[in-house]
Amino acid sequence: MMRRIDLRGGLPDRAELLRLMPRAAGDVASATTAARDLVDDVRDRGAAALREQAERFDGGAPGAVRVGAAAIGAAVAGLDPVVRNALDEAIRRVRAASTAQVPQAAITTLADGAEVHQRWRPVRRVGLYVPGGKAVYPSSVVMNVVPAQVAGVRSIALVSPPQRDHGHGVHPTILGAAGLLGIDEVYAMGGAGAIGALAHGVPEIGLEPVDLVTGPGNNYVAAAKRLVRGLVGIDAEAGATEILVIADASADAEYVAADLVSQAEHDEQAGSVLVTTSEALADAVDAAIPAQLARLATADRVRVALGGPQSAVVLVGSLTDAATVSNAYGPEHLEIQTEDDDAVLAEIDSAGAVFVGPSAPVSLGDYLAGSNHVLPTGGQARFGAGLSAATFLRPQQIVRYDAEALAEVGPRIVALAEAEQLPAHGAAVAARLARS
Repeated sequence: MMRRIDLRGGLPDRAELLRLMPRAAGDVASATTAARDLVDDVRDRGAAALREQAERFDGGAPGAVRVGAAAIGAAVAGLDPVVRNALDEAIRRVRAASTAQVPQAAITTLADGAEVHQRWRPVRRVGLYVPGGKAVYPSSVVMNVVPAQVAGVRSIALVSPPQRDHGHGVHPTILGAAGLLGIDEVYAMGGAGAIGALAHGVPEIGLEPVDLVTGPGNNYVAAAKRLVRGLVGIDAEAGATEILVIADASADAEYVAADLVSQAEHDEQAGSVLVTTSEALADAVDAAIPAQLARLATADRVRVALGGPQSAVVLVGSLTDAATVSNAYGPEHLEIQTEDDDAVLAEIDSAGAVFVGPSAPVSLGDYLAGSNHVLPTGGQARFGAGLSAATFLRPQQIVRYDAEALAEVGPRIVALAEAEQLPAHGAAVAARLARS
């Protein structure tokens, strides 16, 4: 079912390895032109553009784009008790893990009277995107909202696509999760247009522009985030989901197959990659997949994803090579299922989140591990990080020098200012030294 890439004869150079990595044919760049039109239309025409885009992409426009407080309250009351219990526990665990991500303030004393203070300030207002469409993601409400709240963000707007089966409004389970977290500003809008609305604001519906946009979505959402970056901050261009599993002959083929399938059911563009030293394991995984698909309502979607260019089995000669391949790929989710997991983990430097051992599937991180599931995709884990409380915080340096401390370094400042041919810089200090 999955194509194979055989690298057991030795790994190519890094440039060639990057070229060989499985990737979806449709990427963020290819969606940029369409996303630009949608973002610009919302910027120019506001609510009218949002309604037209909902009719075009979501099967109908909501009666009101902004969700009322009564609807949110009703959604909370209507939550299935088992689901509510699971959400409450997810909130508790993510809140605990997010709290550990808040950096501590610090003061560096460089000399008597010379201090640099480091503090972290929350972003004033954020817009959180919760996907819809093929699945329902109340877990993404938790993953976006909780770290923002832990960071101290005071103003939070949440957007999610309108659902045809729910009166063209936000899915009630998503509304219920928002209500549990005290979010009362929710909008029924999705796709690239929703990102444009968050960045530019829509006065007709009371939506003020935000300072930061976070949350996962499809390639059009990711492209829109790329387009508004600079006007607002973004967490990452999170596109279609992906998993990479490093496994050797000791791994359980049923587990590995289940984990590859679990990510593939998100979307036809989802990527599932197995990197293994064992051809026998690869064969066993291939053999296990059909029986697992037979039990799934999402089987057709999974088959497309596993058969696409973004999915593959990569055969390697050693676990060191497996780690090299994984680091080049930069997976959103990395699972390690080997005889010596810690030895492999020691060689990993590029992954959004790492799941170690047979009892830590990605599904655990999607819901109740306490980690955040909003992670960099498309290789961005090579230089980016997942969503955390730190995403919503800005470091600020506060400089405090008294006259004596300035006098101590003043001549050096003047010397450097003259070397850079910026005499006014030196003069600003010299004026103070003349009075000390």
